[in-house]
Amino acid sequence: VQLQASGGGLVQAGGSLRLSCAASGRTFSSYVMGWFRQAPGKEREFVAAISWSGGGTAYADSVKGRFTIFRDNAKATGYLQMNSLKPEDTAVYYCAAPEYSGSVYLPRTSSEFDYWGQGTLVTVSS
Repeated sequence: VQLQASGGGLVQAGGSLRLSCAASGRTFSSYVMGWFRQAPGKEREFVAAISWSGGGTAYADSVKGRFTIFRDNAKATGYLQMNSLKPEDTAVYYCAAPEYSGSVYLPRTSSEFDYWGQGTLVTVSS
């Protein structure tokens, strides 16, 4: 599986960005997709995950109510809509997918994901 994340940039606090994750190499609609982020000097942390069908989602408490994860299986692309951005959201954002497919379980730890995109930088200014 190859994952290509894009859509990062510089935005003011309170603004919005939409990240995209284009997938290839495997049937996109068969597996979970997740987003993680890593701020400078910090460990990578879970942001959100979505089931293969899009019917199930999970969010970190820090982004719940502000971020929305969704996917378009016909386009083999996943998205992370980020609203009401805060300076503490500044990080490199990564999309990821596990090896297994067809499950309704939504993993939340980086060790449960096997494939990673290259990351896209989001900078939120105060």
